[in-house]
Amino acid sequence: MKILVTGGAGYVGGTVSALLIEKGHQVTVVDNLCHAQREGVPAGVEYAEADIADRAKIEAIFREATAANASFDGVLHFAALIEAGESMKYPEVYFRNNTASTLALLESVIACGPKRFVFSSTAAVYGEPEFVPIPETAKLKPTNTYGESKLLVEYMLDWFHKIHGLRSASLRYFNVAGAPETGGKGSGEIVSGEAHEPESHLIPLILDVALGRREAIKIFGDDYPTHDGTCVRDYVHVSDLADAHLLALAALETERAAEQRLIYNLGNGAGFTVKEVIDSVRRVTGHPIPVQLEPRRPGDPAFLIASSEKAIAELGWKPNYPQIDDIIRTAWIWHRKRHAK
Repeated sequence: MKILVTGGAGYVGGTVSALLIEKGHQVTVVDNLCHAQREGVPAGVEYAEADIADRAKIEAIFREATAANASFDGVLHFAALIEAGESMKYPEVYFRNNTASTLALLESVIACGPKRFVFSSTAAVYGEPEFVPIPETAKLKPTNTYGESKLLVEYMLDWFHKIHGLRSASLRYFNVAGAPETGGKGSGEIVSGEAHEPESHLIPLILDVALGRREAIKIFGDDYPTHDGTCVRDYVHVSDLADAHLLALAALETERAAEQRLIYNLGNGAGFTVKEVIDSVRRVTGHPIPVQLEPRRPGDPAFLIASSEKAIAELGWKPNYPQIDDIIRTAWIWHRKRHAK
């Protein structure tokens, strides 16, 4: 197939683009590089530096492909801002970038693009869960504007399916982690990984401590109603996430996708506490990882775990990295290489 990947220079989009190439597909990446580097675009991929809100540019890409008898078969949409905390300071930025820009992309798709669309959504659309693991049928009540900006896109996809016949799949997940092993699981052959500026994600922050770039890792509250007092969070390896996106793209060919939008949660099904993640980093790196205890942060639920049973049953998805040590191991290899340069 020929696939357009938005945000394909980023951590998740780049991993998915590389997997598409590995599977023999043609890939065009569109990225404005606002939070990514040109080097993040995998080898063998066509690249266009563009903003998805620029309809003229996006539609030109679609039309040029059609004129060359090489029309796109689908769109995988990753381009988005992802920091929930930042979204509560600058909601207008998130609604413009995540919601309004996606509307422009969808208009381009309807005007001259393919009728298959996979959306990298978020489990933040659920907000405070009433119970865990969270099923796809749970109430949608985001507690931050990041989650709301993504939920609005899902609502648009509902209507675009009903009115325009756009087949789409939404994949909802909490924390993506780890680094892709290009030679297969256990190979240690890794060329890309997770990094943010400034860094706010737990695993890279702990690995910074192991690398001597930070003195300690902060734990925000150790009095939650969990078995060790720290919050439980859901993690999914980036390669498992990439597999799910390709499975969802294939599922859009089915009769089920013609009748309804496809919605799937992706996660490890059990979750890990903050202390368990820290202990994993200690095991993998051999570093003691000093801890600094801080008060709870407002709005942090004790448990956030997404049920993946539907994705496993309907897509045939099977995570290859269910263990936290395997996720940490791959991330550690990449971070050491990155900071050794």
